[in-house]
Amino acid sequence: MTHATRVIRLEQNGPGSAELKTMECNPADFESPVPKQNLHVYFEDEENGFSVGVWDTTPMKEAFGPYPGDEFIWVLEGEFDMEDGNGGAVHCPTNSCVSFRNAAPVSWNQKGYLKKFYITYLDPKMETPKIDSAEGAIQILNSDVAMDVMENTEPFEIEGVVPVQRNHTNFTNDAGNFFTGTWESGPMVSKMLPFPTHEFVRMLEGEVTITEQDGTTQTFRADDCFFIPKGTVCSWEITDRVKKHYAILMVE
Repeated sequence: MTHATRVIRLEQNGPGSAELKTMECNPADFESPVPKQNLHVYFEDEENGFSVGVWDTTPMKEAFGPYPGDEFIWVLEGEFDMEDGNGGAVHCPTNSCVSFRNAAPVSWNQKGYLKKFYITYLDPKMETPKIDSAEGAIQILNSDVAMDVMENTEPFEIEGVVPVQRNHTNFTNDAGNFFTGTWESGPMVSKMLPFPTHEFVRMLEGEVTITEQDGTTQTFRADDCFFIPKGTVCSWEITDRVKKHYAILMVE
């Protein structure tokens, strides 16, 4: 694991003004000329097979085949098409949040530069499933989706007035431990407790202040992105209404 259990703010070029590190690309992975790709990994857990970071690439077309893991991204710059091999494609534009199903038969095709924040999960202990169709495997999240009122405030224990919270889960992976969706909440203060899951957040509206056990405080607003590793002891404070897209990973 490459990072302690602290709330991590994602920045587009890594922490501060650091440059992204060049990756080695396998020519067999591409139908196009080999692109130049760079990344910064903010958090990595090799044992459980997931990482969080920022990645960019020059134009490329990947070889058709199973997508390498469950993934959730926020497209920061550029656009691409996820082609299904039957003439169909899902177009993923700038500023979209997209979920991917592990092993879906697809090809990533982009004509220009692209940068994304990501969380990707591929359990090294599991065999790659055989999936015959890419239908429903690539989903673009809708910030205006209808959401259901939640019956509880998990994962939070609330101090004081209990807020109304709503949620819509748009994707659950085959293993049932990786979820993406949209969530909103009214004002609240949560108790200082260990966070029970890994969570990747793209803020859509409002602001939330997260205080850690040692007193470190960070405020996140619309168009901020952050990651909370499982076990991070923290409290959330929302003074008005907040809305977010999220990816939640539940692993030991």
